[in-house]
Amino acid sequence: MYYIKSNLVGFFTFIFIIVELTIGFGTLAIVNIPRAIFPFKSLKIRLSKISNSIGEYTVYGLKVIMKIMHKDSMQVFDDNEFDKNTWYMAVSNHQSWADIFILLVAAHKRIPLLKFFMKKELAWIPFIFLANKTLNMPFVNRHSKKELEKNPDLRFKDYENTLKACKRFQRSPSTIFSYAEGTRNNPTKHLAQNSPYKNLLKPRIGGIATALSAMPNINVLVDYSVVYKSDKRGAWAFLKGDMRDVKVFVRKYTIPENLKNKNYSTDDEYRENFKRWIEEIWEEKDREIERLKF
Repeated sequence: MYYIKSNLVGFFTFIFIIVELTIGFGTLAIVNIPRAIFPFKSLKIRLSKISNSIGEYTVYGLKVIMKIMHKDSMQVFDDNEFDKNTWYMAVSNHQSWADIFILLVAAHKRIPLLKFFMKKELAWIPFIFLANKTLNMPFVNRHSKKELEKNPDLRFKDYENTLKACKRFQRSPSTIFSYAEGTRNNPTKHLAQNSPYKNLLKPRIGGIATALSAMPNINVLVDYSVVYKSDKRGAWAFLKGDMRDVKVFVRKYTIPENLKNKNYSTDDEYRENFKRWIEEIWEEKDREIERLKF
């Protein structure tokens, strides 16, 4: 009986999410038609604000779906003060594709809409393509460490592409989001990396540092620590509600002045200082995740 019930929950959760995203992104597509016809900066800024509001309503719809289908079993620990009229940088640990839903709900109405850097290879997916065009979530090319060693010039190309992408965030208050680990954490990856952290992979700081280079008006880093009760991490497990028991701890850090408005690709001292700062945050985060475990 439980097997049938849980799979029905998964099926209807999937349908409701698809319907909600279709309505949300369909509205965004219609609202942004003038952007393609009248390429005025003032119009783009106005449409960007309207699109963010539609994005917030879409996230609210997802929040309602999860509350009804998964019995509202998410705990968010957040006693911070935020300003929705400013810009933030946000990071999180990464374990499942479901993290994005958890984070969007946890951040809803607390900080400006999360804006994700998206892999260019995913541009064929309709929702992701529309997120790029209507919510100013930029596509970026990701190069592996081996590719960068073979062709160091790619590092500067990545840097310039990220700077260009970040300019789109300046149209209206946004939260630039990055999975600092760079990939989903699992026991195999954790072992292969020989990570010094018990619950985390080593942070990859290039994207965060480069974004801050492009957005010197960002003064605060928001860190989300996500802890699931279940060991399951698959998409179907999330839809069925097997991952419904989750805790999210939110902490904010003031970004030191010496880490702003620097060139990550050429400034060795800045790279080292930024690396040290993020690693200190990661050590604290690792302890927090251990404390939050069910």
